[in-house]
Amino acid sequence: MTIPFPSPMDPAAGRAEVFLRYLDYFRESTLAKVSALAEADLRSSRLPSGWTPLELLKHLRYVELRWIEWGFQGRDVGDPWADQRDDRWHVDPAETRDDLTAALRTQGAHTRAVVEASDLAALGAPGPRWDGADPPPLERVLFHLLQEYARHLGHVDIVAELAGGPVGE
Repeated sequence: MTIPFPSPMDPAAGRAEVFLRYLDYFRESTLAKVSALAEADLRSSRLPSGWTPLELLKHLRYVELRWIEWGFQGRDVGDPWADQRDDRWHVDPAETRDDLTAALRTQGAHTRAVVEASDLAALGAPGPRWDGADPPPLERVLFHLLQEYARHLGHVDIVAELAGGPVGE
């Protein structure tokens, strides 16, 4: 799925819609970069830090889970850090690109539903996500998610270029 860059000149119903457009764009752009990589490039790293494109997809799914479901909604999500093992991102050998893509899109649909049903000024539910601090409003959570996605899209863009995949937006 290709989503056009959300131009600031395109009218929007409000700030929530702007956040959602950018989140959708960054999520789908990341997925497009990873979908263009050869199977061998999905589970190997081209960077000294050692992360792989599949690990990045799983990480982004859990980022949304931690900030929206576990944080803002205060839901029990089981292990909110299941994307990590031994202080690094982890993907089980049985997890596939299709599995991780579907999980990320499902998480994105959940994020969209929560944002559409909430006021941006609504505070997150108190809970362990906040380490004893006051929960932030949804708008701050969304701003954090945007920077996380934008940063990681840049990372996967470099990896895709090194692997001979697509470059640019």
